[in-house]
Amino acid sequence: MAYQIAICDDDETQLRTLRAQVSKWSAQAGQPCDIQCFPSAESFLFAYDGEKTYDILLLDVEMKEISGIGLARRIRKDNQRAEIIFITSHFEFISEGYEVDALHYLIKPITEAKLMEVLSKAARKLSVEPPSLVIVCNGETVKILEPDILYIESFRHYVVVHTQSTEYKLKENLSALKGKLSSDFYQTHRSYLVSLKHIRKISRTAVWLDCGAEIPLARGKYDDVNRAFIARN
Repeated sequence: MAYQIAICDDDETQLRTLRAQVSKWSAQAGQPCDIQCFPSAESFLFAYDGEKTYDILLLDVEMKEISGIGLARRIRKDNQRAEIIFITSHFEFISEGYEVDALHYLIKPITEAKLMEVLSKAARKLSVEPPSLVIVCNGETVKILEPDILYIESFRHYVVVHTQSTEYKLKENLSALKGKLSSDFYQTHRSYLVSLKHIRKISRTAVWLDCGAEIPLARGKYDDVNRAFIARN
């Protein structure tokens, strides 16, 4: 599975340099990565509101309008899994990283060796435990490992999380849950979010899961789900 990596920096030269260095790390580590660059926190948030599956984030602390710290606070509202790496010229910002569980601060000028070391650390942390989804169901907080989730179904103001052993019904919307899950999940239909890991067959109108469930596939999504399924496997 490719890591989704976002780099957010309002210095165009720094942005290009970081992208090249992350690409080099990806090649040397043998770890596929999908790297996206953003020149501002606002441009990142515009993309993030539609797709909240980033695994590693490199954020410049001292950006205009919204700082890297402010951006990280926004991200942590619905993404606890992503590894956040701050980039800064000033040591005094380091203490602010604790509240958003930042992995590391890189002090400018950044050396390639140090960046690669920190990216490897992020990858190790991400691989230790499968990503999980934390929900509140019937007044209890429940942590569900993503590999156990088969699909999520939406009913008006509620969703049902179908796992291999049970079902959880909670008052939530599908898009909010999608933002808390990794790229292993694909929205086949406005009412369904499916684990690519559990798909066994795909047709023009439906996908079949290894549990036997048949999930509708919206018109025009056949090629996209095929690509996502192949990339995941």
